[in-house]
Amino acid sequence: MLNIKDLSYWEKSLYFEGLDFTIIGAGIVGLSTAIFLKEKFPRSKILILERGYLPSGASTKNAGFACFGSPTELYDDLSKISDEKVWNTFRLRYEGLKTLFELIDAKKIGYEKCGSWDLISKKQELLQDDFIAYINEKSFEICGVKNIYGEDKMAIRNFGFQNIFSTYSNSEEGTINTGKLISELYKKATNLGILSLFGIEVKTFESNGKEVFLETNFGEFKSANSIICTNGFAKQFLDDDIQAARAQVLITKPISDLKIKGSFHYDAGYYYFRNIENRVLFGGGRNLNFEREATDKFGTSEDIQDSLLHLLQTVILPDTKFEVDYAWSGIMGIGKDKSPIIKKTNKNVAFGVRMGGMGIAIGAEVGKSLSKLF
Repeated sequence: MLNIKDLSYWEKSLYFEGLDFTIIGAGIVGLSTAIFLKEKFPRSKILILERGYLPSGASTKNAGFACFGSPTELYDDLSKISDEKVWNTFRLRYEGLKTLFELIDAKKIGYEKCGSWDLISKKQELLQDDFIAYINEKSFEICGVKNIYGEDKMAIRNFGFQNIFSTYSNSEEGTINTGKLISELYKKATNLGILSLFGIEVKTFESNGKEVFLETNFGEFKSANSIICTNGFAKQFLDDDIQAARAQVLITKPISDLKIKGSFHYDAGYYYFRNIENRVLFGGGRNLNFEREATDKFGTSEDIQDSLLHLLQTVILPDTKFEVDYAWSGIMGIGKDKSPIIKKTNKNVAFGVRMGGMGIAIGAEVGKSLSKLF
């Protein structure tokens, strides 16, 4: 591939000259940011850069959960983080999903409000009734829906689970098709006249307050403003509380008469699974080795894949023959704080990173917030 300096007049003038905004990262946040900026500044010239031939982080590698908080996750968070922070994060997720569906037609991305279930193993204790009442009260204040959470023992038999003591249901959560989401965001961005280039990796950038000079694997160019939306890969650009975290996922081959319908969480949300086209998509297990999985390197590990297989055999599909089709991984951006980083580090440089594994729920809202910084 030619260096940028060796491109033709037509190529340079189209892609690399007169840029108002250059966005690094073509995932949910990057595409949403570009769309909101274009709607705010219709005459602006916007370029999105993506280092891979597909989005490189988690945007097309996640499980496609439109969720905002399972009871055991909320319980775990409230034991570690202030109530205010927990419910602010909950609100951001819930409002973020509303923003996403305002941006993209829910039907076009395969959205199903199928509900979710939080599985309680026989080794776990049930949550106290007063805690369920408390999270129902707080969620009502945010969502305007009564009794979102409730115990559902019938789910064990209905879905064919074993070694599960009970479940808690959430009536308001659902699932989407992640591939369709990125496709629809890309279509919308393109239709608005936003430019995108894939296979270009930004190595470094420097701002003088008026322009940003970006050094890539194909040479240097400049832009009036730059916004970094690389989530788990942002550490190379930002010295802040952000850490890459690898999430591993597998998918089974199609299973006839699969009982599972909806989205499911297990072990305080560290495991999660769903039905997609009569397959079980199952991910998680990062908590088996937090230190090793704090990486931006793609790949799978034997112990986590074994744990996923074991839970499929003993909990999720105990009486069903199945075959694992293949496995993959995605890279999330996490920190001690579950809220995203949305800030300017310079007059013309901003960051929207650290989605905390909740890019579907909050990505569009983060993009909207980033656009308001300019």
